[in-house]
Amino acid sequence: MAYFVTGGTGFIGRNLIDQLLQRRGNVYVLVRRGSKKKFKALVAERWSDASKRVVAVGGDLTKPRLGVSKADMEKLQGKVKHVFHLAAVYDLDASAESQEKVNIDGTQNTMDFAAAVGAKCFHHTSSIAVAGMFQGAFREDMFEEATGLDHPYFRTKHDSEGLVRRKCEIPWRIYRPGIVVGHSKTGEIDKIDGPYFFFKLIQKLRRMLPPWVPTLGLEGGRINLVPVDFVARAMDHIAHKPRLDNGCFHLTDPNPKRIGEVMNLFAEAAHAPMMSMRVDARLFNLIPQPVKQGIGMLPPVRRIIDQVLSDLGIPKDVLSFFNYPTSFDTREADRALKGSGIKVPPLEDYAWVLWDYWERHLDPDLFIDRSLSGHVRDKVVLVTGGSSGIGKATAMMMAEAGAKVIIVARKETELAETKKEIEADGGTAFTYTCDLADYDDTDKLCAQVLADHGAVDVLVNNAGRSIRRSIALSYDRFHDFERCMQLNYFGSLKMILGLLPPMAERRSGHIINISSIGVLTNAPRFSAYVASKAALDAFSRCAAAEFNDTGVAFTTINMPLVRTPMIAPTKIYESVPTITPEDAADMVKQAVIYRPQRIATRLGVFASVLHALAPKISEIVMNSAFRMFPDSAAARGERPSSSEGRATQEQVAFASLMRGIHW
Repeated sequence: MAYFVTGGTGFIGRNLIDQLLQRRGNVYVLVRRGSKKKFKALVAERWSDASKRVVAVGGDLTKPRLGVSKADMEKLQGKVKHVFHLAAVYDLDASAESQEKVNIDGTQNTMDFAAAVGAKCFHHTSSIAVAGMFQGAFREDMFEEATGLDHPYFRTKHDSEGLVRRKCEIPWRIYRPGIVVGHSKTGEIDKIDGPYFFFKLIQKLRRMLPPWVPTLGLEGGRINLVPVDFVARAMDHIAHKPRLDNGCFHLTDPNPKRIGEVMNLFAEAAHAPMMSMRVDARLFNLIPQPVKQGIGMLPPVRRIIDQVLSDLGIPKDVLSFFNYPTSFDTREADRALKGSGIKVPPLEDYAWVLWDYWERHLDPDLFIDRSLSGHVRDKVVLVTGGSSGIGKATAMMMAEAGAKVIIVARKETELAETKKEIEADGGTAFTYTCDLADYDDTDKLCAQVLADHGAVDVLVNNAGRSIRRSIALSYDRFHDFERCMQLNYFGSLKMILGLLPPMAERRSGHIINISSIGVLTNAPRFSAYVASKAALDAFSRCAAAEFNDTGVAFTTINMPLVRTPMIAPTKIYESVPTITPEDAADMVKQAVIYRPQRIATRLGVFASVLHALAPKISEIVMNSAFRMFPDSAAARGERPSSSEGRATQEQVAFASLMRGIHW
């Protein structure tokens, strides 16, 4: 006895072949040209002990009689008893044309092949989708009663099953699996479907909130999930049981859970917050359809929904199944499986297995190119203030990753030295001298860079000036505020305005602004510096909104205290925790790879939230620090004393608690 399987390299198919190989006889597998390597790998990895019994048959599902050669047809004639047809398009986002070609035409071609080789039974893998959006219980003997078949997937699965019922020339058996998830013992699956679409949302909630925090979710209809091992074992058993021809069998969970329950089981498996409060999605049916359609057609609403679903990897069509109205009677399948020990395991017993496999093997984040070289190799990266400190560390890192680095600074000798170090390590660097506080000089720089390189892919606005002086000592020093604003804000702004047009025209570019944690903490004694950086932050937020749909990204990095020449005049900083320029460059690296709107330390974010929720408490903390850390001698216009750099135990303890904040 021999078997012929279409879709044998697919998920259900290879699990079914596992079962068939436990019986006698060869298993012939339809393999199209593009799947030959995949088939050979499966044989080597999965069926090596029975490799001589798993035989590839070249063909194409969309061709008459599967495009099997005359020689193969003659070889299979009279040998194949069972033809299992599993090949189909299971993608909700696939075009109607492709689904019709594979699901409908492919079924007809497989039936013609089965009749031509003299097969004794045709086993058709259908789907619960044939019921459409039927209201109530759908029995195994029901077919024409299906309703709501507007979606191409529902319609083509229904029509392909109809072909088997009406036109199959040999005895047939139809199997309607529920939503097939991973193996209940190993978790193995190769396609994201059903509940897996919401795993990324669960993962994000886990990262944002501790597991004991209750969250709000949606409750909907019952979702029928079955593990692939159950489906394969059930199909194998029913296929070999006598007197079941021309029957239909629901391979579904007789006790399916509601969507909210399913989500909570996976949230528990992920150690994520559970949805303790669930709103029934049917309540949205009370909103008049014209109102819902009108709101959904608003451009901002549509774009926000599309962006959120895209970030989470959820197809829009999936949302329509929240109120899925159909349940499935399983009396025929139960009768056929009686005494076999084959049954659907409770989801709570294997939900953790599915989650573990997804997070280890299928999480989309696993496939993100996290290498800096993958994002900047052969691209033009311009770093201002690139001859020392954060700028130099960033330029060295970018050059090592294969970028064409442009470094800009005022001092030509320091630029030359940095260029020499980059080239000694095998990198490429171009140097330009410019005083970014001189607007004309900056305009000339931008024009020259564009003339020499065509465009800049990544602009890192790093050059800046910091002044640590209390306001009480600044009454007659208005120029301090002007100088900070001139370089930190207007100088950076000049660079952005000069290099942004080619980015927008090419619909590609990234502007990274090195800001300060002081903007989030409202650091005392840094009013001139923080105000200039806050202006740049505000501009970036506005620009990000304007250029959101152009491919140009804006990232603000609220950098903590970095040990650079800029903080050297404040001797007390020698005794407080700081990060190195290389640590700061790593933050720039994260900006390039992930392109977020903001990168900040947790302490910086906490300080910002505290100020928003309890501004008086934030003010008291900052004032305490202001009194604890005095102005430097330089800020007072005095010569530094020998004891100025010595920090008290109280100062060190406070600075350690508030790591990275400017005092």
